[in-house]
Amino acid sequence: MFIRLRKFIFYGLSGLLFLAAAPGLAQTPRPSEYQLKAAFLYNFAKFIDWPSDAPSDNSSPFVIGILGDNPFGKSLEQIVAGKQINGRTISVQFFQTASEVARCQILFISNSESKHFTEIIKNLKGSAVLTVSENDRFIDSGGMVDFVKEDSRIRFQINDDAAKAVRLKISSKLLSLAVGSSR
Repeated sequence: MFIRLRKFIFYGLSGLLFLAAAPGLAQTPRPSEYQLKAAFLYNFAKFIDWPSDAPSDNSSPFVIGILGDNPFGKSLEQIVAGKQINGRTISVQFFQTASEVARCQILFISNSESKHFTEIIKNLKGSAVLTVSENDRFIDSGGMVDFVKEDSRIRFQINDDAAKAVRLKISSKLLSLAVGSSR
């Protein structure tokens, strides 16, 4: 399973990058940084186990939320269109305040909210919400997943202790792909 995950991520992202770098091949535009990050957000959901008492009936959507400015444009909505996580349709929702996000399973916290990271994390305390951002201070503020650029590639760090504190179980396969994470 681990080898398949690694191959999936490697070949999937390599294929996107190959098509973007190959001039003249069907005029495929190069995937943007946020298209790649949107794909990561969707794929993170496949490798996280939420606690059994978290809201999860099949009639309610699996919610990926964005708090603050939306850097993804339509990319995230396009990537998740028609897809499901654990039999649940995926819904992308946009929020302006932390008090609105309790029903999310994954919450991307935009850099527009960077001054409020600690407060947002504190407001989510005890909620089984995977928090994701792209700011150097995010992990130190108690966030769970932080996108980083490494040699012009999009990578991610994971704060597994923060995830465990709200009873999220991150697959060891996903943890092994993270860089510089606390485990």
